[in-house]
Amino acid sequence: MNDWFMWFIVFWTIFLITVMFIGGYFMFRKFLKRLPKDDGKSILDWQEFYIEKTLHLWDDANKKLLNELVEPVPELFRDVAKGKIAGKISELVYEEKADKITLDYIIRGYIIATPKRDHKFLRKKLDELKIDVQPYENLFEQTS
Repeated sequence: MNDWFMWFIVFWTIFLITVMFIGGYFMFRKFLKRLPKDDGKSILDWQEFYIEKTLHLWDDANKKLLNELVEPVPELFRDVAKGKIAGKISELVYEEKADKITLDYIIRGYIIATPKRDHKFLRKKLDELKIDVQPYENLFEQTS
């Protein structure tokens, strides 16, 4: 066998194993989110529940803003991120028994649902939209 072909097989094997580990990692995370908790529902079940209960409160402007906020997320993960953020916004609206989704709920839900490293983009976006971030500073500090 040629030397180059042997190296090709070695690198191809390493590549396949790496890709399978990465895929397995994300599948395992999704599996853990589907496991029922003490109340009998999983994280994703609650997320779907809140979204269904408040779906009639989402107007086009709110959906457009949510789409704008998740733009920096890679396209492959954008739907998952949007679902998680929309679920948190819907949970806030449902728990507070609000009759409409406002900008305040969207910002608070985004801050709570996303990791701290994503908050830099939100601050920049709110600055562009000329929205004061001062009322949300405590949420920025609480999340990790």
